[in-house]
Amino acid sequence: MKRELTFKNEEQELTRVTEFMENICDELQLDMHVAMKLQVAIEEMVTNIIFYAYPEGTRADISLTAESEDKELTLVLSDTGKPFDPTAKEDADIETNPMDREQGGMGILIVKNIMNEVSYQRLGNTNQLTMKKKL
Repeated sequence: MKRELTFKNEEQELTRVTEFMENICDELQLDMHVAMKLQVAIEEMVTNIIFYAYPEGTRADISLTAESEDKELTLVLSDTGKPFDPTAKEDADIETNPMDREQGGMGILIVKNIMNEVSYQRLGNTNQLTMKKKL
């Protein structure tokens, strides 16, 4: 199974991303608990791209590819925004009081805890975030 969605870097596009992921989860017959976790991971990463990857007013396409093989789901997000490797950021310190904690890092920590593997690479002018989940 391989599916791809291309969407704009606009907040209202999150609805299309959610529907895309719902269809993937239904097609793979994933239980609701796993499907909800996958939705959280994708929403977190897509939101970061929409709000932070591009200068304000810039419209661009983002690609989400979902591929399932051998009981593993691979999700790949690609965008042409500014280079940013979320996996390079040190994990947020969840022991520190949230009011004293440095802003940022919680989203990628959540994604790392949901997915079995998260990796980043910059290919030419494209950010590519790959997330894998054993099913």
